[in-house]
Amino acid sequence: VQLQASGGGLVQAGGSLRLSCTASLRAFSNYVIGWFRQAQGKEREFVAGMTRTGSSTSYADSVKGRFTISRDNAKDTVYLQMNSLKADDTAVYYCAVRTGTYVYTRPTNYDYWGQGTQVTVSS
Repeated sequence: VQLQASGGGLVQAGGSLRLSCTASLRAFSNYVIGWFRQAQGKEREFVAGMTRTGSSTSYADSVKGRFTISRDNAKDTVYLQMNSLKADDTAVYYCAVRTGTYVYTRPTNYDYWGQGTQVTVSS
């Protein structure tokens, strides 16, 4: 199982980035997906999640209204559109998947992880 995240980079505050995560998974559509981030010196935190069919999404309060999670099950890919970026959004971003039905916010609830992609927002 492999999750390959991409799309990170350096952006000015107020700018946008779109992260992608492509999975080499059998039956990708059977997995709940999540995006997490970890800033230097801090714990990994939940950013956004989506159920298997995309019928339900969940966001951290800090990103609501600015970030949008989506998935394309035909391409085994999940996306995170990030708008109005702030310096506090600077972190390594990880995609993860879990079996089951619901989105959970604890990293320990996820079964497989991508390698992470760095997002740096300059103020």
